[in-house]
Amino acid sequence: MSEQPAPTSAAEERPAKAATAFRTISEVAEELDVAQHVLRFWESKFPAVRPLKRGGGRRYYRPEDVELLRRIRKLLYEEGYTIKGAQKVLRAERAGSRTARPAEPAEPVTELGPQLGGGARHRLAAIRAELEELRARLRRALA
Repeated sequence: MSEQPAPTSAAEERPAKAATAFRTISEVAEELDVAQHVLRFWESKFPAVRPLKRGGGRRYYRPEDVELLRRIRKLLYEEGYTIKGAQKVLRAERAGSRTARPAEPAEPVTELGPQLGGGARHRLAAIRAELEELRARLRRALA
């Protein structure tokens, strides 16, 4: 029996591109480990990401676009920022103001608070009070 070589991915078959080369959306998606539709969504939310578009709408990302997308990915996936929070951080960084960056990511509940209607806010407050009561009961039971 002869051993068959392990199948190679498309990325392994392609020669490495120069650092200054433009990249397609599939190359960037693979490099950042995100889906292509995520990159297109980020383009709509972060105006600084502006890939070149050629005939047929094909996107070509410059090295600085890829770096910005890498930064966005880190803010969203690793540091836990929301889209709005990441936008604020990037805006502050572009303005050169490192002090404007929040020390910790904003909690999503804080961000949703103003958007909730009065009824939903009251229901959430009631649920929270109930959970706090249950936690107090558990603490007393375990003590």
